[in-house]
Amino acid sequence: MTIKLKLELASGQSMKGAPLELLADGKPIASAIVDNQGQIRFDARPGSAALAVRVDRSINK
Repeated sequence: MTIKLKLELASGQSMKGAPLELLADGKPIASAIVDNQGQIRFDARPGSAALAVRVDRSINK
């Protein structure tokens, strides 16, 4: 299953190159990098779970 998102920040800042994680019930199941247009694409297995997206915290290290 492919999940596509467009990231738009209210501040107008770009998130280009930011690593994001797709979480299922709070656990990471896929990762992606924000492209030039703010697009993100996650490839994940179909299932039943509460989904969320977060910035991969490893960029802070």
